[in-house]
Amino acid sequence: MTTSTTNATDGLRTRRVPTERLTVQLTEIRDEGEPVVFLHGNVSTAAFWHSTLPLLPDRYRPIAPDLRGFGGTDPLPIDATRGLRDHADDLAALLAALGIDRAHLVGWSMGGGVAMRYLCDHPATVCSLTLVNPVSPYGFGGTHGVDGALNSPDGAGSGGGTASPEFVARLAEGDRGEDSPFSPRAVLANHYLKPPRRPEREDAYVESMLTTRTGDDHYPGDSVPSPAWPGVAPGTRGILNCLSPLHSRLDELHLVRPKPPVLWIRGEDDTIVSDTSMFDLAHLGAIGALPGWDGTPAQPMVAQTRHVLNRYAAEGGTVREVAVPGAGHAVHLERPEEFGAALLEVLSA
Repeated sequence: MTTSTTNATDGLRTRRVPTERLTVQLTEIRDEGEPVVFLHGNVSTAAFWHSTLPLLPDRYRPIAPDLRGFGGTDPLPIDATRGLRDHADDLAALLAALGIDRAHLVGWSMGGGVAMRYLCDHPATVCSLTLVNPVSPYGFGGTHGVDGALNSPDGAGSGGGTASPEFVARLAEGDRGEDSPFSPRAVLANHYLKPPRRPEREDAYVESMLTTRTGDDHYPGDSVPSPAWPGVAPGTRGILNCLSPLHSRLDELHLVRPKPPVLWIRGEDDTIVSDTSMFDLAHLGAIGALPGWDGTPAQPMVAQTRHVLNRYAAEGGTVREVAVPGAGHAVHLERPEEFGAALLEVLSA
């Protein structure tokens, strides 16, 4: 049994759908059409897609679920040793519960990683793949080179111990202010979008961020000491650990059959997923923002994604890269017309 609410302004409906794994909250508009599933990023919810869903023509059925640990979906623990498979398996269970055999996938940031993981596990069910400022196929932090080689065998420099303790505390406290650069609102304003742009639905996005469950099983996850710089390695639980290259790698993406068309769209001024990410401890060490840096190289996140997608294309896939000047991490919010045009092109390919 599901219950739903409808926003009369934009026609969006929100409901909770029981699946064989957990109950998922999703936002949708209509029940008919080609399914297009929108997957949000870390520290966010489906709310970050609410302005995008109405842009799709009636031939499509847009669906935006909250991933586990965010929004109204059951906050089950995350087994980080499975990489992003908890989330990909949740998606498979949701599509089964909705009676959907094949769908277009659109993944932003961490959601891009979930979409790539899902494609590797269920290639015949994916009509197209759109990656919006996606996390690297080699995870977040702790690697170097385009092939994602680990900086340390224990994954040091990635995982739950790399999060800002103040940001985690302000999330847990429900901080809605902007008196600190570590407040959710400040992170939204300064890193999700390129300053000085501020989103029209800023308050709603902050509320969305504040639904993030915190702790060892969720955000940021647990950690263990490491003899390698910066002295911390990933644990086995929680969201940042499932993004660690120790647990999450997509070396096999180029091998999937069949190969749906891929759109990779990104803001050129992204400070989160970047070759010079302000959230990568190695880059922060290189610019003097962290003491004791030993020369550990920063992760070339964009170059790694390009490397993996080039291999995908070399094996017969179709890949289009769109770099949007002047946009940051949430290009779909900052440049909706450009994003919408590129998305419709791959959906109709």
